[in-house]
Amino acid sequence: MNNDVYLVKDLYEAALLYSLDKKFLGLRQEGTFYWFQFEDKAGCERIANDYWGKRVNVNAKIYAEAVRTLKDRLFARSQ
Repeated sequence: MNNDVYLVKDLYEAALLYSLDKKFLGLRQEGTFYWFQFEDKAGCERIANDYWGKRVNVNAKIYAEAVRTLKDRLFARSQ
């Protein structure tokens, strides 16, 4: 597996990365759950730290659209 791939289970963290134009590489299934995969591990980790520390700003409409888009992808795969 590529060391520059960032994996995240949390939909809302993934939506933030997606809304900030981190390249979404797809979903990877592991048992009964899915990992969201993004390019640029170091950049994603910085954003994730800001997200969990409540230090990130994002356009609310873009973020909401990102949540819907990733949910659609996730539910399409799990059927």
